[in-house]
Amino acid sequence: MSTTVDPYAAINTPAASQNSNSASAGADRFLKLLVAQMQNQDPLNPMDNAQVTSQMAQINTVTGIEKLNETVTGLNSQFLQMQAMQGAALIGRDVTIAGKGLDVRDGVGVGGFDLSGTADKIKVEIVDASGRVADTLDLGAAEAGTHSFTWDASKVADPSGYTFRVTAKLGTATVANTTLMRDTVAAVNTSGNQLQLELLHSGSVDYTAIKAYN
Repeated sequence: MSTTVDPYAAINTPAASQNSNSASAGADRFLKLLVAQMQNQDPLNPMDNAQVTSQMAQINTVTGIEKLNETVTGLNSQFLQMQAMQGAALIGRDVTIAGKGLDVRDGVGVGGFDLSGTADKIKVEIVDASGRVADTLDLGAAEAGTHSFTWDASKVADPSGYTFRVTAKLGTATVANTTLMRDTVAAVNTSGNQLQLELLHSGSVDYTAIKAYN
């Protein structure tokens, strides 16, 4: 009479799971059970090579996936550390992010925009804190891509809270655009799995939200 040992059933028991916290331990246990199965098999009806090969392939796949997961986890940790170092180097520097805030320094307001296509007429409206249009800039034509502008704010007593909006046209068609603003990195936050930059005016943003830095 032959005795059949199911190596997978043994591996998946709670006791075995507690004693095997890694793919290497699981593989060792599997091999021991496979040897036991072969030793207790019916000599007149032994396991064929295909069965053994199939079971070996399955445990190798499990082991490989576990090792791959460990490698990816290690790479993610190293990548986050690298981002933290890069983020720390940005403290005190200006960065560009998506936004409509007008950054005014020494009487000059700075903003930008990214055009999705060519435009033959671009208008920038400067809006004060109350929502009133304080000034309008006609920038003419521009190709697709990132562009910047400056605005004379020397006559404005308090430019805080000023924003801007951009309208771009090609003939009568509207050209989509994303407004871009300048801000300053005040600190870096490395908590969690995503690096955060604390900006002077915009608060906390993901490191990946940075479009450019100066």
